[in-house]
Amino acid sequence: MKPPTYSALPEHFFARLKPAPVAKPRLLRFNFALERELGLGIGDLDAQALAEIFSGNLVPEGAESIAMAYAGHQFGHFVPQLGDGRALMLAEVVDCAGMRRDIQLKGSGRTPYSRGGDGRAALGPVLREYLVSEAMHALGIPTTRALAAVATGESVFREAALPGAVLTRVAASFVRVGTFQYFAARDDVEAVRRLADYVIDRHYPHAKSEPSPYLALLRAAAETQASLVAKWMQVGFIHGVMNTDNMAVSGETIDYGPCAFVDAYDPAAVFSSIDRQGRYAYANQPHAAVWNLARFAETLLPIIDADGDRAVALASEALTVFSTRFADESQAGMRRKLGLSAHEEGDAALADDLLDAMHRNQADFTLTFRGLCEAAEREAADPRVRTLFVNPRDYDEWAVRWRARLARDPLDPRSRAAAMRQTNPEVIPRNHRIEQVIEAAVERQDFEPFARMSEVLSQPYRLGEGFESYADAPQPAERVRQTFCGT
Repeated sequence: MKPPTYSALPEHFFARLKPAPVAKPRLLRFNFALERELGLGIGDLDAQALAEIFSGNLVPEGAESIAMAYAGHQFGHFVPQLGDGRALMLAEVVDCAGMRRDIQLKGSGRTPYSRGGDGRAALGPVLREYLVSEAMHALGIPTTRALAAVATGESVFREAALPGAVLTRVAASFVRVGTFQYFAARDDVEAVRRLADYVIDRHYPHAKSEPSPYLALLRAAAETQASLVAKWMQVGFIHGVMNTDNMAVSGETIDYGPCAFVDAYDPAAVFSSIDRQGRYAYANQPHAAVWNLARFAETLLPIIDADGDRAVALASEALTVFSTRFADESQAGMRRKLGLSAHEEGDAALADDLLDAMHRNQADFTLTFRGLCEAAEREAADPRVRTLFVNPRDYDEWAVRWRARLARDPLDPRSRAAAMRQTNPEVIPRNHRIEQVIEAAVERQDFEPFARMSEVLSQPYRLGEGFESYADAPQPAERVRQTFCGT
């Protein structure tokens, strides 16, 4: 491990400090596959040694821990200083593919940015982030990764005393839109420029050869965010808290707080207990992303062009790539989900009409699309999908149009179904399943459900024998209607 290159930036970008020791670290799970990918060379250490490292009790040689400063708009309200209040970037590595990755401890104690908090993490949110971030990776969605989960042997106090834990997560970088806002709010144009150069070098090196590198940075960030949000929506994912401090400029999903996956399809679905107005509802996520990117653009205006009006015009034009990229990615993704290999003019309407019917009929998002994989190969599989609709005739009417469209597509039924099974997951991190895992761990110190669910989610497109129930939608009594932030 080596010190983060971010620590070579000016001192006011971060604070240097060590993790706070914990009482009795216990390794709950270690991601050996990710460890090999990172080339850390520590996979042979025993569980206790790994627990000491990834609790923060033992800082590895070469590591240098820092807490990053950032600001952010939280539900539309600007907070000029946030920062890593319970996280420390521990080290940086170049992985086996030559990519630079940051390793961060989350729940490692107070920092100068803790704002009166304890700097710790509760066990439940740590398990949630481990499960969901690794599931997102398995689904092919850009995301931070979970390397380790460690119980601390100490309590943290939220509404009640809860067992504490530390999550180790890995990212392409932890620079956020809010990081830029921190310096822009202080009129520190030089710091914004230094940060932009860092991000370009790390994530968007092609921007250096553009006539306006900072405008190219904005455009590239808008494109990656458009692609990311389109991928979220294709699996029914709701981030829950799309504040500007929770948007990584690398284009990775970051900060899994009150996140959730939709069961019965509803474009207005909200699970987060703190999103009382539905600002970050499922269908609002593209709009929220554009709003965040506009805030990012505002920070870059002084370095895009010295003429303020011209800078605004250039930035506004650059942001238009979001809508184009999002529409393209969404339509291409939905064609894949429906088994369409070629483009026709009415494909978007066909997809929208299915979603409308699903909404009217409270059809489960994941089960409907997975059922279509079988129905695309043989009509005899239609009953499996029909039963998901309150009024099955709504499905029947749509299926007539779908099959007429499939008949004009070049793929044969078997190849089509096989391709659809690689696009429509069989299992997702169901909200009720996650809650069951957390309850078992917190209430009974039983981590077997966590280990089992981790294994199931590692192969979302193929459910192993004996694990079929993980694909089931929740029973009415099992439905999770609210999810909660861990702070």
